Amino acid sequence: MAVFLAVANRKGGVGKSTVAVMLAHALAVHGGKRVLLIDLDSQCNASLILQGGQGWNEARKAGKTIADYFYDLFDGVPANARDYVSKNVGDVAAANGKPAPISLVPGSLLLEDIQGELYLKQASQSNIPDVVANRVRGRMESLIRRFEGDYDVVILDCAPGLSFAALAALKTADKVIVPFRPDYVSQLAVDRVAMLIEETRNLDDLSEIPMDERRYVCLANYVRNDDKDYMMIEEISLVHPVLETFLPQRNGIANAFDYIGQLRPIDTKYSDAAGDVKELYQEIARMMDSPAMKKKSKVPVS
Repeated sequence: MAVFLAVANRKGGVGKSTVAVMLAHALAVHGGKRVLLIDLDSQCNASLILQGGQGWNEARKAGKTIADYFYDLFDGVPANARDYVSKNVGDVAAANGKPAPISLVPGSLLLEDIQGELYLKQASQSNIPDVVANRVRGRMESLIRRFEGDYDVVILDCAPGLSFAALAALKTADKVIVPFRPDYVSQLAVDRVAMLIEETRNLDDLSEIPMDERRYVCLANYVRNDDKDYMMIEEISLVHPVLETFLPQRNGIANAFDYIGQLRPIDTKYSDAAGDVKELYQEIARMMDSPAMKKKSKVPVS
């Protein structure tokens, strides 16, 4: 069964898609994992990074995006989930020189509209908003789970808001990676998404859950070589679990997400950030191999 990793934060501009794609590259190349990335953000950044504008546009015209997938299969139509997957995406080569084993369910600009339509369809069966919302989210959870037998890792790149798709991803995930910028606005955003993931009402309730038992972990991103940034990371780590690895501001990371359409080694793609990518992979791999994670990945979604 696949391990599901969601990359989420209710705040925009913290590098969620950057981190999601970096994890896909690292797990596929350094870990030899069969990786699927599901792009649940209507901005489609992860899709553009992995297949370029032309590839994404072809998937859109063919009706092979996440919006099409949810809409077509929502009512139990016996379609094949694999038909919506773009295979061997990205411009990073595996050790054997072949494309890294990364697949993608491309994002869609229409995902928010489709979610609204699905809500209205369900509303015809009930006039209780919470019941309708739970039905939509629950069906999306089931559709996301359809891929678990074909991959080692499924990465869910979430939109910053509270869409049904994002909530389904948070519910499905074995672990949620929460990227943040080391500033006060991000600190508040981490508090909010952490309480949402752990289903607690306030930080006092959250504090009663041991750090190593929480279903999320934070990742400092865009870190400057500045005492203020380090102090903010330390402050957040007093309240939330934070990875030891952090991603500094480097040209290698900023430039790595230009899709060039030609395979290249992962170290070439990330240049001066290649060491950061490997360090992140190693920490995530240890986390995935922990007994707690292995146990969670075998528990079916309720």
